[in-house]
Amino acid sequence: MKGTNNEKAIKVILEHEILPLLPLHIAELIKKVSISFLSHLEEIRMRPTKPLMLVASDQDFMLAPDGEITKDYRKAYILTKDDICKTFHFISQCSVYSFEEEMKNGYITISGGHRIGFSGHALLENENIKTIKHISSLNIRIAREIIGTADRVLPFIIDSGKLLNVLIISPPKAGKTTLLRDLVRQLSSGVDRLGIKGLNIGLIDERSEIACCYEGIPQNDVGIRTDILDGCPKAKGIMLLLRSMSPDIIATDEIGRNEDVTAIEEAINAGVTIITTVHGLDFDDIRKRPTIRKLINRGLFDRYIILGTSSGVGSVEAILESKSLKNLIEKGSDEIKCG
Repeated sequence: MKGTNNEKAIKVILEHEILPLLPLHIAELIKKVSISFLSHLEEIRMRPTKPLMLVASDQDFMLAPDGEITKDYRKAYILTKDDICKTFHFISQCSVYSFEEEMKNGYITISGGHRIGFSGHALLENENIKTIKHISSLNIRIAREIIGTADRVLPFIIDSGKLLNVLIISPPKAGKTTLLRDLVRQLSSGVDRLGIKGLNIGLIDERSEIACCYEGIPQNDVGIRTDILDGCPKAKGIMLLLRSMSPDIIATDEIGRNEDVTAIEEAINAGVTIITTVHGLDFDDIRKRPTIRKLINRGLFDRYIILGTSSGVGSVEAILESKSLKNLIEKGSDEIKCG
């Protein structure tokens, strides 16, 4: 049943949100691909004079002119410069008012929350990227919400009715943003089964990956009491939200700079709960970094949630109590998965 739902969802996404961005002949090629394959589609990668590539289940595949999936580049459809130009033109029409501003970031978010990254020739102004021209690569990332991924993690981040400060540790593509998004959604709207009333959450979505706002409207469900600061640096965003929105919780993704540490400490000292993430293989890995070590040594977090891929993307490898570093879940006894 789950597979059927995935297939229905991707069919709607492709038909209404993705294929209209592509030249007609490329859209027709993708339509020929089996829906069982497309239900796992993550990215469409386009480079001039190179094969059209589809990324699914964290592997890349090439698409032949007859719509067949292949690993042999000699059989693949080869993209032309005109293919890239037409696609870029269609994409630019999705974000007419903010497109120039977004270009300097190297990506834009379109309706549906899908993120399109691009590279090319960077034009600099005062050592900052002003814009990117002569686009040479496009990466269309398919946005997918997975509702309920935080269900089995939530009981571990509450103590005597109090929500704890949480740091999610995860290697790339192991589900940290998915878990963070669902934590925000549930805590914002309330969790009756745990006796959690809805809380005001300030969400700093620096890279537009959590709420995936399009023209100010979140394309993902992040709850009914969530105030979103889109495209704002984390440290500045934390201070702004503290001053302006009186949040119970501040959530953000991928901390790592000294200014992030200072802002997080200030928020916690002000009585605001922090839920955030960091790239890392495990607790020992992040402890080696001077900036993150400051947060650990100051005891600012109460729980460390470590994600991995041992049982597939989103596997919860450990939930550590911060003082004793005791793992609160027994490995292998009752699998917890967030993806």
